[in-house]
Amino acid sequence: MAAVAASAGHLWRLRAARAEGHWRRLCGAGLRGFLQPASAGGDAATRRQVAHFTFQPDPEPQEYGQTQKMNLFQAITSALDNSLAKDPTAVIFGEDVAFGGVFRCTVGLRDKYGKDRVFNTPLCEQGIVGFGIGIAVTGATAIAEIQFADYIYPAFDQIVNEAAKYRYRSGDLFNCGSLTIRSPWGCVGHGALYHSQSPEAFFAHCPGIKVVVPRSPFQAKGLLLSCIEDKNPCIFFEPKILYRAAVEQVPVEPYNIPLSQAEVIQEGSDVTLVAWGTQVHVIREVASMAQEKLGVSCEVIDLRTILPWDVDTVCKSVIKTGRLLISHEAPLTGGFASEISSTVQEECFLNLEAPISRVCGYDTPFPHIFEPFYIPDKWKCYDALRKMINY
Repeated sequence: MAAVAASAGHLWRLRAARAEGHWRRLCGAGLRGFLQPASAGGDAATRRQVAHFTFQPDPEPQEYGQTQKMNLFQAITSALDNSLAKDPTAVIFGEDVAFGGVFRCTVGLRDKYGKDRVFNTPLCEQGIVGFGIGIAVTGATAIAEIQFADYIYPAFDQIVNEAAKYRYRSGDLFNCGSLTIRSPWGCVGHGALYHSQSPEAFFAHCPGIKVVVPRSPFQAKGLLLSCIEDKNPCIFFEPKILYRAAVEQVPVEPYNIPLSQAEVIQEGSDVTLVAWGTQVHVIREVASMAQEKLGVSCEVIDLRTILPWDVDTVCKSVIKTGRLLISHEAPLTGGFASEISSTVQEECFLNLEAPISRVCGYDTPFPHIFEPFYIPDKWKCYDALRKMINY
């Protein structure tokens, strides 16, 4: 089986070799401005790119040994490095990952582990995931990268109808549980309709996979390592706006953060605020505003795992506070906030003091110049919270 995987990887690399040179030329031209943060200049374009959130690092972890200051993409690289070092069957593949990827998450790994373990693929998302399923079925560890979450849709059939159902349809004789799919996710300030989407709700409707979104470098490394080691196919969405904006102390050695366990970041008594990814930092700021301006105590929860999500932690909080606000960047209709809202209404109906509030993106394609109006920023969340308190 290992020989088959190695042979397949060789063929993929041959097909991708020509594309790499073309991609390098593109990166040297127009794409560089998109992939790198705006400079500190004072022109109007730069001012327009001001982030809608303030990253709040967690306290330095003490229980995992030596730490190092890392941004989010460096924490991802560290997790991948740990996995390749620990597991000789682990392979990383995707568009342009061999030279580090467009967001630099795999930089240096091909040089360290060789071209048979870190290699490029053609621009074919369904092929990338299908190839990953095949590798995982042989018993190896497959870590696939989809270059942007917006382009995961061509692989939807492979994920939903193959990866998620492989164990079930074979009566657990076979499985592809050692498959992890990484993908940059969410708004970035200037990504427009094809580089800003948050598609987690599409996959939350699919039993058989796990869906995870981290909020910080420390969380990203621990959760990614847990996904890679989990015995179920996992989709790991990485908030790309945090790749460089989020910096904190991260353990150098491997560690795990449990999946399907939400984290209560801040305890409170009046309102429960729930989010994941970048939006966690928005609601943390909203909680501070509510305390300062209204004297309202907010409990802030980072859901972390979208599927299967931590119903108990959220409901326990709502029973205490009587109010719930959920916020995400994805459109309102059919967004995962709907699932949370429905479940909480069923489980905590007699405890609710006000209707559950969802503060989300609009039911439109993600805009470019109108992104500041589309994003569920702190002011929209604060306004919704104030209405709940006054209900």
